[in-house]
Amino acid sequence: MTEKHLVVDQLKLTYEGLFDLSELYRLIDSWFYEKGWDKYEKMNQELVTPSGRQIRIILEPWKSISDYFKINIRIKINFIDIKDVEVEKEGQKIMINQGEVKIIFDGYVTSDRRGLWNNKPLYWFLSILFNKYIFHENYNRAERWVLSDLDDLYQRIKSYLNVYRYNDPTQPQHKVDVRY
Repeated sequence: MTEKHLVVDQLKLTYEGLFDLSELYRLIDSWFYEKGWDKYEKMNQELVTPSGRQIRIILEPWKSISDYFKINIRIKINFIDIKDVEVEKEGQKIMINQGEVKIIFDGYVTSDRRGLWNNKPLYWFLSILFNKYIFHENYNRAERWVLSDLDDLYQRIKSYLNVYRYNDPTQPQHKVDVRY
């Protein structure tokens, strides 16, 4: 029986200040490629308002780690009031973005990823027994894998946003708010 177990629930990262939106997206995309995740972009919406652009992205990558288990991540990214600004860095003027970024991470472990144990009542019963007693260590390994990969992605995004600073006195101070 296909079951989806929640491992990481609503890990949040909030940032307000200067950043490069396309570079942040490229960082996330390259992380998926580097770690071997299959990327699925469920939603990508943009709304232009007088206060700035509002962008909402939902990514749902997955990775099949065995014939029985699959791990999933859901990343909800909200860019609020994004404006293009010109900043001088090392004597050169560059165009970057300013606004607020809110990211929410969820992590899942899916058992019986192909749904082969749902066909007959006996298979369904056996799948419950196997999940509870035989595949328990494999489930724990999949759970640790999700935690490790999500923590790595979270730390990379956090480092990128913290490091992305400019010496422009007219711009507001950067802040990163980490909520568990």
